[in-house]
Amino acid sequence: MEIGGEIAAAGVNERKKPWAVFIEQPENHQRSVQALVSLDNIAIATSGNYRNYYIRDGKKYAHTISPYTGYPVQHNLLSVSVFARDCATADGYATAFMVLGLQKALDIVAAREELEAYFVYSDENGKLRTKATPGVKDIIIE
Repeated sequence: MEIGGEIAAAGVNERKKPWAVFIEQPENHQRSVQALVSLDNIAIATSGNYRNYYIRDGKKYAHTISPYTGYPVQHNLLSVSVFARDCATADGYATAFMVLGLQKALDIVAAREELEAYFVYSDENGKLRTKATPGVKDIIIE
């Protein structure tokens, strides 16, 4: 079942294998695959700041608004995919992580054994980088 960025998978596909879905690469509005993941009775939710934004005076303003400041978040996290038992949990954390940024999100995932996450961010040179929690290695196909 897919609900606009959230997918819950149960059972196996017609080839008797876990469901496979891709995480989109957040680059220049082009649709390309960042990672392919296997969903075996788990949910995934992806949130990102790479589609809904505008640039004004050379500064990017994304659609994720910080409840702390009331302004768009300003950090290098472009996308986060959260794996959890259900879509509501995965979606809530994915959205929160987009507000909090990479390091705070990593700290929260490390404290919650029921969560795994895959992050796409830009380094200080603007190059795309990824970071995954330890359990994601069992989920990523390629």
